Amino acid sequence: MSDSKAPGASTRPAPPKASLAVFKAALRKSKRRNEREHEIDFLNITAMLDLMTIVLVFVLKSLAASTTSIPQNEDLQLPASVLTVEPGEEGVIIRISKTQISVGDEEEPIVEYSDSRQLGQTGLDARHKRNGPNDLYINPLALVLQKYRENDRQIRLQTKKDASTSEAIIVADEDTPYRLLFEVLYTAGQCEFGKYHLLMRTGKK
Repeated sequence: MSDSKAPGASTRPAPPKASLAVFKAALRKSKRRNEREHEIDFLNITAMLDLMTIVLVFVLKSLAASTTSIPQNEDLQLPASVLTVEPGEEGVIIRISKTQISVGDEEEPIVEYSDSRQLGQTGLDARHKRNGPNDLYINPLALVLQKYRENDRQIRLQTKKDASTSEAIIVADEDTPYRLLFEVLYTAGQCEFGKYHLLMRTGKK
Protein backbone atom coordinates (compact mmCIF):
# COMPACT_ATOMS: atom_id res chain seq x y z
CA MET A 1 0.00 0.00 0.00
CA SER A 2 1.58 3.24 -1.11
CA ASP A 3 1.83 6.30 1.08
CA SER A 4 -0.09 9.18 -0.48
CA LYS A 5 -0.63 12.82 0.54
CA ALA A 6 -3.66 14.89 0.12
CA PRO A 7 -3.60 17.36 -2.76
CA GLY A 8 -2.27 20.85 -1.84
CA ALA A 9 -0.30 19.69 1.22
CA SER A 10 3.21 21.25 1.78
CA THR A 11 6.15 19.14 0.85
CA ARG A 12 8.81 21.35 2.75
CA PRO A 13 10.54 19.67 5.65
CA ALA A 14 9.88 21.05 9.15
CA PRO A 15 12.65 23.45 10.45
CA PRO A 16 15.03 21.88 12.93
CA LYS A 17 14.55 22.85 16.56
CA ALA A 18 17.40 24.95 18.03
CA SER A 19 19.13 23.50 21.01
CA LEU A 20 19.30 25.35 24.35
CA ALA A 21 23.05 25.96 24.00
CA VAL A 22 22.61 27.65 20.59
CA PHE A 23 19.86 29.85 22.01
CA LYS A 24 22.01 31.00 24.96
CA ALA A 25 24.94 31.77 22.66
CA ALA A 26 22.72 33.93 20.44
CA LEU A 27 21.36 35.74 23.50
CA ARG A 28 24.87 36.54 24.81
CA LYS A 29 25.91 37.83 21.36
CA SER A 30 22.87 40.11 21.22
CA LYS A 31 23.58 41.49 24.69
CA ARG A 32 27.20 42.25 23.80
CA ARG A 33 26.13 44.03 20.61
CA ASN A 34 23.70 46.29 22.47
CA GLU A 35 25.87 46.88 25.52
CA ARG A 36 26.89 50.56 26.16
CA GLU A 37 30.00 51.94 27.78
CA HIS A 38 29.53 52.75 31.45
CA GLU A 39 31.33 56.11 31.15
CA ILE A 40 28.51 57.70 29.17
CA ASP A 41 25.96 56.91 31.88
CA PHE A 42 27.23 59.79 34.09
CA LEU A 43 28.85 63.25 33.69
CA ASN A 44 32.60 63.32 34.17
CA ILE A 45 33.30 66.80 35.67
CA THR A 46 37.01 66.32 36.39
CA ALA A 47 38.09 67.74 33.04
CA MET A 48 35.58 70.57 33.40
CA LEU A 49 36.95 71.54 36.83
CA ASP A 50 40.50 71.58 35.43
CA LEU A 51 39.39 73.91 32.66
CA MET A 52 37.59 76.24 35.07
CA THR A 53 40.69 76.42 37.27
CA ILE A 54 42.84 77.45 34.31
CA VAL A 55 40.31 80.10 33.27
CA LEU A 56 40.13 81.46 36.82
CA VAL A 57 43.91 81.81 37.07
CA PHE A 58 43.99 83.58 33.70
CA VAL A 59 41.25 86.03 34.73
CA LEU A 60 42.95 86.85 38.05
CA LYS A 61 46.27 87.42 36.32
CA SER A 62 44.60 89.71 33.76
CA LEU A 63 42.94 91.74 36.49
CA ALA A 64 46.18 92.06 38.42
CA ALA A 65 48.05 93.28 35.34
CA SER A 66 45.30 95.63 34.19
CA THR A 67 46.31 99.26 33.70
CA THR A 68 43.16 100.35 35.53
CA SER A 69 44.63 99.03 38.80
CA ILE A 70 47.27 101.78 38.93
CA PRO A 71 47.50 102.85 42.60
CA GLN A 72 46.89 106.53 43.29
CA ASN A 73 48.29 108.57 46.16
CA GLU A 74 49.20 112.15 47.00
CA ASP A 75 52.11 111.99 44.57
CA LEU A 76 50.07 110.63 41.63
CA GLN A 77 46.46 111.61 40.94
CA LEU A 78 45.03 110.80 37.51
CA PRO A 79 43.00 113.51 35.75
CA ALA A 80 39.29 112.92 35.29
CA SER A 81 37.76 112.03 31.94
CA VAL A 82 34.18 111.81 30.67
CA LEU A 83 35.03 108.95 28.33
CA THR A 84 34.10 105.43 29.41
CA VAL A 85 35.99 103.32 26.86
CA GLU A 86 38.37 100.66 28.12
CA PRO A 87 42.02 101.76 28.38
CA GLY A 88 44.69 100.17 26.26
CA GLU A 89 46.24 97.05 27.72
CA GLU A 90 49.34 96.83 25.53
CA GLY A 91 52.48 98.87 25.93
CA VAL A 92 55.07 99.86 28.50
CA ILE A 93 53.76 102.01 31.36
CA ILE A 94 55.42 105.42 31.85
CA ARG A 95 54.38 107.11 35.11
CA ILE A 96 54.78 110.86 35.60
CA SER A 97 54.08 111.81 39.20
CA LYS A 98 54.65 115.09 41.06
CA THR A 99 58.19 114.10 42.01
CA GLN A 100 59.48 111.41 39.62
CA ILE A 101 59.27 109.51 36.34
CA SER A 102 59.21 105.71 36.44
CA VAL A 103 58.88 103.05 33.75
CA GLY A 104 57.33 99.58 33.75
CA ASP A 105 58.47 97.28 36.52
CA GLU A 106 61.63 99.25 37.31
CA GLU A 107 62.04 99.44 41.09
CA GLU A 108 63.94 102.72 41.05
CA PRO A 109 62.62 105.95 39.48
CA ILE A 110 64.23 106.99 36.22
CA VAL A 111 64.25 110.74 37.01
CA GLU A 112 63.49 112.55 40.26
CA TYR A 113 62.62 116.21 40.82
CA SER A 114 61.29 118.33 43.66
CA ASP A 115 57.95 119.44 42.16
CA SER A 116 56.73 118.92 38.61
CA ARG A 117 54.85 122.26 38.65
CA GLN A 118 58.20 124.07 38.63
CA LEU A 119 59.07 122.41 35.30
CA GLY A 120 56.43 124.17 33.23
CA GLN A 121 58.87 126.50 31.44
CA THR A 122 62.08 124.60 30.71
CA GLY A 123 61.20 121.06 31.72
CA LEU A 124 63.77 118.85 33.38
CA ASP A 125 67.25 119.99 34.35
CA ALA A 126 69.93 120.18 31.67
CA ARG A 127 71.83 117.31 33.33
CA HIS A 128 69.05 114.98 32.20
CA LYS A 129 69.00 116.32 28.63
CA ARG A 130 70.99 115.34 25.56
CA ASN A 131 71.81 118.86 24.30
CA GLY A 132 71.25 121.41 27.01
CA PRO A 133 68.24 122.76 28.95
CA ASN A 134 66.11 123.55 25.89
CA ASP A 135 66.35 120.04 24.48
CA LEU A 136 63.35 117.70 24.72
CA TYR A 137 65.29 114.41 24.81
CA ILE A 138 65.57 112.89 28.32
CA ASN A 139 68.67 110.71 28.38
CA PRO A 140 67.94 108.38 31.35
CA LEU A 141 64.38 107.80 30.16
CA ALA A 142 65.56 107.00 26.64
CA LEU A 143 68.05 104.41 27.90
CA VAL A 144 65.31 102.48 29.69
CA LEU A 145 62.77 102.82 26.87
CA GLN A 146 65.26 101.50 24.33
CA LYS A 147 65.57 98.30 26.35
CA TYR A 148 61.79 97.89 26.49
CA ARG A 149 61.50 98.70 22.81
CA GLU A 150 63.98 95.97 21.81
CA ASN A 151 62.17 93.38 23.92
CA ASP A 152 58.81 94.38 22.45
CA ARG A 153 60.22 94.32 18.93
CA GLN A 154 61.40 90.73 19.39
CA ILE A 155 58.01 89.70 20.75
CA ARG A 156 56.21 91.32 17.84
CA LEU A 157 58.44 89.56 15.35
CA GLN A 158 57.75 86.21 16.98
CA THR A 159 53.98 86.82 17.08
CA LYS A 160 53.80 88.12 13.48
CA LYS A 161 52.75 91.64 14.54
CA ASP A 162 53.90 94.99 13.20
CA ALA A 163 57.38 95.44 14.67
CA SER A 164 58.02 98.89 13.24
CA THR A 165 56.73 100.64 16.37
CA SER A 166 55.76 99.98 19.99
CA GLU A 167 53.06 101.29 22.31
CA ALA A 168 53.33 103.24 25.57
CA ILE A 169 50.76 103.88 28.30
CA ILE A 170 51.24 107.33 29.84
CA VAL A 171 50.08 107.54 33.46
CA ALA A 172 50.47 111.21 34.35
CA ASP A 173 49.47 113.19 37.42
CA GLU A 174 46.65 115.68 36.83
CA ASP A 175 49.00 118.62 37.61
CA THR A 176 51.74 117.52 35.19
CA PRO A 177 52.83 120.57 33.13
CA TYR A 178 52.53 120.29 29.38
CA ARG A 179 56.28 120.90 28.92
CA LEU A 180 57.20 117.84 31.00
CA LEU A 181 54.55 115.68 29.31
CA PHE A 182 55.78 116.77 25.89
CA GLU A 183 59.39 115.90 26.79
CA VAL A 184 58.31 112.40 27.83
CA LEU A 185 56.29 111.89 24.63
CA TYR A 186 59.12 113.23 22.47
CA THR A 187 61.64 110.92 24.11
CA ALA A 188 59.33 107.92 23.67
CA GLY A 189 58.85 108.84 20.01
CA GLN A 190 62.61 108.97 19.48
CA CYS A 191 62.79 105.44 20.92
CA GLU A 192 60.30 104.17 18.28
CA PHE A 193 57.18 104.28 20.44
CA GLY A 194 54.62 105.45 17.92
CA LYS A 195 51.32 104.88 19.72
CA TYR A 196 50.32 106.27 23.12
CA HIS A 197 47.49 105.63 25.57
CA LEU A 198 46.83 108.45 28.07
CA LEU A 199 45.36 106.85 31.19
CA MET A 200 42.75 108.87 33.11
CA ARG A 201 40.12 108.14 35.71
CA THR A 202 36.47 108.55 34.80
CA GLY A 203 34.19 110.98 36.58
CA LYS A 204 35.00 113.88 38.88
CA LYS A 205 36.53 114.13 42.30
